Amino acid sequence: MTPLREVADHVANPLGLEGIEYIEYRTARPQALGHVLELMGFRPVGRHRSREVLLYRQGPMNVIVNAHGAVEGEPPSIAALALRVRDAAAAHRRLTDLGGWDVPVRVAPMELHIPAIHGVGQSRIYLVDRWREFSIYDVDFVPVPGTDPRPPALAGLHWFGVVQYIGIGRTDDWVAFWGRLFGFTVMGQDREAGLLPQGTVLQSPDRQLHLQLIEPEVDAEDGWSDERLHRVAFGAPDVPAAASALRARGVDFAESGRLAVRSNGALTQTWLDGVMFELIHHAET
Repeated sequence: MTPLREVADHVANPLGLEGIEYIEYRTARPQALGHVLELMGFRPVGRHRSREVLLYRQGPMNVIVNAHGAVEGEPPSIAALALRVRDAAAAHRRLTDLGGWDVPVRVAPMELHIPAIHGVGQSRIYLVDRWREFSIYDVDFVPVPGTDPRPPALAGLHWFGVVQYIGIGRTDDWVAFWGRLFGFTVMGQDREAGLLPQGTVLQSPDRQLHLQLIEPEVDAEDGWSDERLHRVAFGAPDVPAAASALRARGVDFAESGRLAVRSNGALTQTWLDGVMFELIHHAET
């Protein structure tokens, strides 16, 4: 007989989500973005066997920098969010049955097929079920010679979540999308919040991923016209200590008014016409 606890967990988390496997950036300037990632504590650990793609890592976090098909002159963008799931094929079937839009994936010989659905804007949401003893990188990537394949995390940094910019009046639509397909729930005002707590924050059923949905101000002069994944947020057990360690590596932080480094959060400088990172006080579970 299946224990009631396991039944309840399956109902609350039907995909078996277990956090983020990787975040992927698309850019025509991979070396410049790679330099930014190294300032943030990441190290290049793998190179794709057949494409202009690099794998960066620190601690439990993987970042893929993809220059394949990138458009010259466009700023780097978050192109994909890969989620760990219990069974990728079953998760993909469930998501498409619920209305998710399938992404036909073309793979070269000897490459893994990783199922995906469309996310916000031009982004994709990949489903990965190989990350323990055997990972997706064991097939598609060649190790960078002379590097530590498991570089430690700087100051305890770990994934906290992603900020998603959405259109005016679109909050309910996106709450429904993430809730219906993935089981995300809206968090209350007592949640962990960084320096920019506006918008609506959702939490994944495994409590490892937070999504902050932000609509533009109706009368804002710098309001955005497209929906997209805007920036990554890292959890840090001690934000001032993490900011100090990053400053020692050459990272500057916003220091004006409410954006100054505080115990609850910090916001880095902006690189490459739009790349920035947020630190949020959060102890890794």
